[in-house]
Order: sequence, then C-alpha cells, then structure tokens
Amino acid sequence: MAQSPLTGVLVVVGVLTLATAFGWWRRRRDGRLRVVAAATHPAHPADETAAVLAALGVRPGGVTLVQFSSAVCAPCRATRRILDDVERHVDGVRLLEVDVEHHLDAVRALDVWRTPTVLVVDADGRVVRRASGVPVRDELVATVRPLLAGAPR
Repeated sequence: MAQSPLTGVLVVVGVLTLATAFGWWRRRRDGRLRVVAAATHPAHPADETAAVLAALGVRPGGVTLVQFSSAVCAPCRATRRILDDVERHVDGVRLLEVDVEHHLDAVRALDVWRTPTVLVVDADGRVVRRASGVPVRDELVATVRPLLAGAPR
C-alpha cells in the first residue's frame, strides 16, 4: 500500500509544530524563579537537603544564592555576572558557586538537571526558589529583598 505525498508533509508539519511549542514553553520557563514547595518530597527530606547545603558551604543567616555550573556552560558565565552584581548591590546576599562535576551527590540530592541552576536559600537554610537557566536580575532582587527583611545580620 503506497502512502500519499501528503502524509509526509503532515508528519513534517506535526514535528515542526511540536518543536515550536516546546521551544516556546522552554523559553518562557528559562531563568524564571519558581517557588519550591514547602512540603518535602519523601525521597528528599528537609534534613537531608539542609545537610547537603551545609556540606556545600551554605551557612545560616542572610540569603545564599547557590549556582550550579560547569566549565563548558556558556550561560553559566552570564548567570555568574548577574549573581555577582546582586551580591555586590544587596547587603546580606552571599553567592556560592558549585561545580557540578565535583559535587555529583549534591546535584542528585538537590534535583539539579541542567546548568546553570540557581537555588535561593533563605536565612534558615531552606531552598525557597529555584531557576534553571539565566535568571532575570530584577526578579532575583525582588525575591531576595523580602527574605532579607527578617534575616539576622
């Protein structure tokens, strides 16, 4: 049974439509700070997350921006510049850069799937926001300022 040329055209149009929708969806999500649910996932209890963050160098007090990056990640450099700028201009913010290749256990425990990933950790050591991709500077500043209002100095 022979297929008509129209079948091939429909398949190509379908694939292009799906690829365009995926690209649009990813672009809308990329770099956006998402709220991390307060309820802990059974596979990643709060105590385990706190221990992993402490092992990476996160200390209580202030707000810590944890950036997961790798040597071959071009967007990681842009993210680092944004986070450096926020750290310089917002008192109480600390930056911690984590090389994913050297901290694979932490990457797995914190569900980091791509670089750059940024975690916003509050003064109590809880991850309250996360972003995959280059975050928007103004959105980041708007997120950390209220967290610093109640943080011990």
